[in-house]
Amino acid sequence: MDDLEARLWDMIGPYLAAEGIELDDLEVRGVGGARLVRIALDAAGGMDVEALARASQGVSRLLDQADALPEAYTLEVGSPGLERELRRRAHFGKALGREVVVTTREAVAGSRTHRGLLDEVGDEAMTLRQSDGAQRIPFGQVVQARTVFRWEKAPKPGHKRG
Repeated sequence: MDDLEARLWDMIGPYLAAEGIELDDLEVRGVGGARLVRIALDAAGGMDVEALARASQGVSRLLDQADALPEAYTLEVGSPGLERELRRRAHFGKALGREVVVTTREAVAGSRTHRGLLDEVGDEAMTLRQSDGAQRIPFGQVVQARTVFRWEKAPKPGHKRG
């Protein structure tokens, strides 16, 4: 997280927390008048469209009043989604027990792509439970990680699952 992102996090996080909303992620892309400020929000009961719209308006006012970004910017507000990117250590903690896909910088146990249940999150590494055993992956090797959502087919009308 760079200085601008850290400053925005410190400004937006407490504002949203007072509204019962968690600032789950924040990313600033681009430079000058082409900046994109992307935030992901979460709440205990989830975030519906109306809650996202209210939060977007409030954060936009906050950023404008504080003149946090002197140049023009676009604010994009959403929720983490079903298949969410895992960028911060807290994201990995929330994903414990879920299926994840992790891409590493260099091969770990002969592969750069790993898929399994996130079994453990430590200070330096995570452990994935895979069909052939557990795989420890150091956080320093992670290039990209995301949760996996499995769609289940709905039963045909009149048929039972099983």
